[in-house]
Amino acid sequence: MPPDLIDTHSHLDVDAFDADRDAVLAAARAAGVRRHVVCATHAAAWPRLRAVCDRHPGLYPAYGLHPMYLEHHRPEHLDALADRLARERPVALGECGLDHYVETLDRDAQLRCFDAQLELARANDLPVVVHARRAVESVIQRIRRIGGLRGVVHSYAGSPEQARQLFDLGFLIGIGGPVTYPRAQRLRRLVADMPLDFLLLETDAPDQPDADWRGRRNVPARLETVLHCVAALRREAPEAVAAATTANAVRLFALPPAPA
Repeated sequence: MPPDLIDTHSHLDVDAFDADRDAVLAAARAAGVRRHVVCATHAAAWPRLRAVCDRHPGLYPAYGLHPMYLEHHRPEHLDALADRLARERPVALGECGLDHYVETLDRDAQLRCFDAQLELARANDLPVVVHARRAVESVIQRIRRIGGLRGVVHSYAGSPEQARQLFDLGFLIGIGGPVTYPRAQRLRRLVADMPLDFLLLETDAPDQPDADWRGRRNVPARLETVLHCVAALRREAPEAVAAATTANAVRLFALPPAPA
């Protein structure tokens, strides 16, 4: 039997999976990935995300306003998000955060949107799924300022010290395909040295494929490759890493048992 794995960050609702979503999920199950946190990007996509999760057992929605979709966001979407969180009680608020890589994105507007979502997460007692591209320090500052939060910084690319600060603030770090690239030396050292309590596994499918899958559409079944890379870096058994990271995900997102 494959280990019980949870893909803590994917976008299985997007068009890239419309032609073969059932087959993609069947392949994931064969690799042990039976639970998925499916993260939103913008308000117009929330109903579709909900419908996809309703059709497929083991898919759990998170609703949020992604910083890279800033042009789609409107002030009233925060009110709509508050209403959806209260009505549906999803497993998380997300994907939200800050992106300082794309220079054309208005940083002040990002901060306002991020802060408002952090406030909503705290008010609704929900974990947050955070995007922090070249913005880990700014994310830490906002989380610390608002307080009373928990969640995950996905596709983590910060320092070990920043990871420790996040953990002290109630946050884990999401590890996916980038860790499999030999050139990602800082990330690989961090994964090797950090306590397992810090870590979640993710794919960000259809994005961020692992080194052996580069140039192709990423899929949740590739989480198995991430698992084996993390285990090798840590010199631990894959089964032990799977058990610990799955327990971390269940605890953070309050996930039910995997569907049969």
